[in-house]
Amino acid sequence: MSVSKRGAAAPRELTVVRDRISFVYLERCTVHRDANAITAEDADGIRHIPSATIGTLLLGPGTRVTHQAMTVLGESGAGVVWVGEHGVRYYSGGRALTRSSAMAEAQATAWANRRTRLDVARAMYRMRFPDEDPASFTRREILGREGARVKECYRAESERTGVPWHGRHYVPGDFTAGDAPNQGVTAAAQCLYGVAQAVVAALGCSPALGFVHSGHDLSFVMDVADLYKTSVGIPVAFDVAAEGPEDVGTRTRRAIRDRINEQNLLERCVGDIRSLLLPEGQPELVDDTADRVRLRTDDGDDLESGRNYGAGPTPGDPWEVMW
Repeated sequence: MSVSKRGAAAPRELTVVRDRISFVYLERCTVHRDANAITAEDADGIRHIPSATIGTLLLGPGTRVTHQAMTVLGESGAGVVWVGEHGVRYYSGGRALTRSSAMAEAQATAWANRRTRLDVARAMYRMRFPDEDPASFTRREILGREGARVKECYRAESERTGVPWHGRHYVPGDFTAGDAPNQGVTAAAQCLYGVAQAVVAALGCSPALGFVHSGHDLSFVMDVADLYKTSVGIPVAFDVAAEGPEDVGTRTRRAIRDRINEQNLLERCVGDIRSLLLPEGQPELVDDTADRVRLRTDDGDDLESGRNYGAGPTPGDPWEVMW
């Protein structure tokens, strides 16, 4: 597959994140750039991949990536993840696909107020467990109930698949310390973190301003990834573990990729984040293609940028345009 030569894409020409491929995995190759595509070169030849169609690029063992390749991935808003032998960890990302700050401002506004921060946390719980209304829950109650529901999910998946479950066991830096289902859960979680980070970045949100998690530069990414833990991550992990204990990490990653595509998870993730952060029933307020800069004022009415406001306006005359 090849792409034609053309200049860098404008924001409105880029493929929106919900329509992209969830992630592309490459290993043992050199990743370079050809126009607006990245190329993967190995002993079998060169493959072209349009950068604007990628949600997240997973770089596996044996990959080398050039500066030019990272440039086009950043320009297209694709996430880039360096992948170990067993799991997935997010290390880099590109510029947001949106040119509007509306999502970031809405997130910051909701996060800065203790009451609205709790409201968003309750809404996240409701998304995960729609059969329970958390409207009156405190944060401690939300955490307790969430823990109980996840524990029950592990038990139910163990019963469904016939895979023994002896509790969650994860040793940072030692993937093989856990048994097959634990390895699957770890690999699934890291895959979901990578996809969630790509969507969060593409929408222009801050990955650090979490509503459930706190104190980490990826707190909001963890919040979003957890929305799909019991519906996607844990079931896939047990399905893979039921097939055998060999190469669980790789097989889980592939199964997660397939499940994400089957369930249109990218589109769902975009919709979930917008419904959590934007005014109820008004997601259309965000113009993702707008590429304009305004100047703040004390009265809340923003001013046009690119003008000199030093001396004030002369009645009837436009203000001096700044260079």
